[in-house]
Amino acid sequence: KPKKGKTKKVKRKVKSDEAPVQEMEQAEGEETEKKSESGPCFPPTFSVSEIKNKQRRHSMFLKLKEEKRKQKLELKKKKKKERKALGDKAPPKEVPKTIENQRIYDETTVNPEDEEVAFDEGTDEFSAYFNRLTNPKVLITTSDRPRGRTVRFCEQLATVIPHAHVYYRRGLALKRVIPQCVSRGFTYLMVINEDRKVPNGLVLCHLPDGPTAHFKVSNVRLRKEMKRRGKDPTEHVPEVILNNFTTRLGHSIGRMFAALFPHDPQFVGRQVATFHNQRDFIFFRFHRYIFKNEKKVGIQELGPRFTLKLRSLQKGTFDSKFGEYEWVHKRHEMDSSRRKFHL
Repeated sequence: KPKKGKTKKVKRKVKSDEAPVQEMEQAEGEETEKKSESGPCFPPTFSVSEIKNKQRRHSMFLKLKEEKRKQKLELKKKKKKERKALGDKAPPKEVPKTIENQRIYDETTVNPEDEEVAFDEGTDEFSAYFNRLTNPKVLITTSDRPRGRTVRFCEQLATVIPHAHVYYRRGLALKRVIPQCVSRGFTYLMVINEDRKVPNGLVLCHLPDGPTAHFKVSNVRLRKEMKRRGKDPTEHVPEVILNNFTTRLGHSIGRMFAALFPHDPQFVGRQVATFHNQRDFIFFRFHRYIFKNEKKVGIQELGPRFTLKLRSLQKGTFDSKFGEYEWVHKRHEMDSSRRKFHL
């Protein structure tokens, strides 16, 4: 009998020793499950760039990115619930920081009530147009030996700008073209340059006294390349919208674009040409209004569309050798800050 009792006591002891070990294993298993559910846990000083293996580094970067996205989403949901619970007492939403609203102040920003600016604009090269003394007449030409895409781009521009005529250069220098344009009553000379069969530059020369602007052209989309476009534009004079031309330089460029089109738009045609300046890129779009009913209005893009970037503004007509430049874009000096804009 005493032997049996001893063995029983030993067994009980073994059981009591095994119980805490099992509890610890269960707790560790629960912790690993929680970690796997919450996503990968990285140490505070962890850097993905320290991982040498490229595939491993890429997978860890994706995991880290996904974890940050989930945290951001949870925070957003939490804020939304708080705002809903507070109702009318909720604080106003924070304005997100963008490059536009963080823009560095430019001294040449135009005040609409400035008398000096009004006087300068009343006596500049475009004053005859704005005083209704002249009507715009535009000559559109190309560089030598243009390819099909550039030719089609010129033809489509001629349907956008009223009283525009397309002529081919035939090897003539611009210095010889300009006097012929002046003698025939043209107020603008527009030259489309190309590189590798793609339009890449635009020279816009106001006649007879200038100025001349040189733009880089990018993202050209012709009508056939656009999805859900409307029918070809009619011969009605379109409205013109100029957005965000705020500085003195921007004002002169905006006036230059405005003088391309006749004074009185024909609203019957429901067509509108837009020059939208954003971060010194000028986006051109051509739309038609579609009135669905008395309250709802839609727009339909007609094309073409393209983007302009100002390279230089020259006084007088085009002169590459002896011309006096008002403004030249110097990339390394002027593009030092992403928040600095010139137009």
